[in-house]
Amino acid sequence: MLQSIAERGRALIDRTRDRRGVAEQRSANLAQLCEDLLSGRGEASGVALAREILSRYGELKTGPRIAFFEALASRFGPDRNRLSAAANAWLTAPSDAAASKVHRASEPRRLELFRRLNLAPGGTAALVRMREQLMDAMDHRDDLAVIDEDFLHLFSSWFNRGFLVLRSIDWSTPANLLEKIIRYEAVHTIRDWNDLRARIDSPDRRCYAFFHPALVDEPLIFVEVALTRGIPAAIDPILSAKREPVEPERATTAVFYSISNCQRGLAGVSFGHFLIKQVVEEVSREIPRLATFITLSPAPNFAGWLERERATAGSVALNAENRAALAVLDRPDWWRDEATAEMVREPLLRAAAWYYLRVRGARGTPLDSVARFHLGNGARLERLNFLADTSERALQQSHGLMVNYLYDLEHIEQNHEAYAQQHAIVASGAVTRLVRAPTRDVAPAAE
Repeated sequence: MLQSIAERGRALIDRTRDRRGVAEQRSANLAQLCEDLLSGRGEASGVALAREILSRYGELKTGPRIAFFEALASRFGPDRNRLSAAANAWLTAPSDAAASKVHRASEPRRLELFRRLNLAPGGTAALVRMREQLMDAMDHRDDLAVIDEDFLHLFSSWFNRGFLVLRSIDWSTPANLLEKIIRYEAVHTIRDWNDLRARIDSPDRRCYAFFHPALVDEPLIFVEVALTRGIPAAIDPILSAKREPVEPERATTAVFYSISNCQRGLAGVSFGHFLIKQVVEEVSREIPRLATFITLSPAPNFAGWLERERATAGSVALNAENRAALAVLDRPDWWRDEATAEMVREPLLRAAAWYYLRVRGARGTPLDSVARFHLGNGARLERLNFLADTSERALQQSHGLMVNYLYDLEHIEQNHEAYAQQHAIVASGAVTRLVRAPTRDVAPAAE
C-alpha cells in the first residue's frame, strides 16, 4: 500500500516540478528536499518525497554525506523564535499548558523529519543505516553528536520491548536468515554451515533472536544457548565438533555463551536484558528441571587494561612481584607451556579480580563493556576462568580469560537495583577473595 501511495505521490511531485521551473534546481538540494517534506504535504506526495530523499541520500559519497549531516545539525534544530516565545510565556505564567508548549518548541525539527522519512517504504531500515554512517562520521566530528542523540531518542521508542518478537532459530529457519546469523556472530566465529548446524540443530543447543516488524528478516540481537550438566569453565568443550551431546532432560544448566548485536545503527538501544529474561522463561518452560542460568562471557577490555597497569610503576593493582610474573605474557604462545601457564595463573586471576571489582570508568561503572551489560541486567559476577578461550582473538583481548555471570532468578531485581543506584558489583566469594583488601564498591552476594 505504501509503495502504491509513494508511486502516485511521486507522479504528483514530478508534474508539479514541471511547472515550477527554477524551483527544480532548489529541490535538487537534499537539505531543501527535507525542508519541503517538513513544510507539509498530502500523504501521497509526502511519502513519495520521503522515499526520494532516502534514495538520494543512499547515493551520496562520504564528503556530501557529511555535508548533509552538517545541514541536519545547523538547519534542523529547534525553532529558536518559537522556543523563546514559549519559554517567556512559561516564565510569565507557569502552567501545565505553558510547559507543554515549551516541550514541543524545544524539540529539534530533525525529529519530525526522521518521523516523516520513516513513512517511506523501507524507511526504518534506511534510517538505521543512516545512523550507522553518522557514527562513522562522529569519529572525527563531535559537533554531529546532537543528531545521534535524536536518533537514539527515536529508536529507543520505535524499538521498545512491546514491538519486539522473539523467534527460535533452528535448522528449519530460512537459509537467508541463517546466513545472517553466520555473518552477525560477533563472539565465536561460525566457521561454516556444519558449525552452524551443530550450534542450532543439536538437541542440547538453542538459539533465539529478537526481530522488529519494520526490519523484515533482520535480527536485532541473538543469543546462543548450551544445555549442560554443570557450569562450564572453558568454551572449547561447548564448541567442539567432537563433544558428546547432553540429553535435554538430563541438563541442569543453561549457558548463554554468545550474545551478538546485529544492527550497529541501533547501538545504545537496549535489547539484551529483555532477550535474556525472555529466553530464561522460554527454556524454563520447555525444560522445567533447569536450575542454573549462567553465561560464559568474553573479557574484551581486560588485556588492554592489564598492559597499561604493567607499564605503570606505581600501580596499586600490581606489585613488583606480580608484574615480573606477568612479563611472560609478552612471549608468543606462553600459554602452551604448562609450567609457564601455571606460574601466570594466580597473578593473572588476582589482576582480573581487581579489574572487575575495583576499576571504574568515567561514569563510575565497570570498565569492561560485557560486565556493564550483565551486571546491569542483575547478574552476579560468579567466576573467573583462566585460559578458557585460547583462540587468537581471545588471547589478544583477554589473555584467554572468560567470565561466568550467574542469573539467579531470586536475586536479579535486587542485584539490578544495587547496580543501578550505587554501581555496586554483586560478586561471589570466590571472586572477592582474590582481591587482597575489601572495597566498598563490592556488594557480597548471598552464598
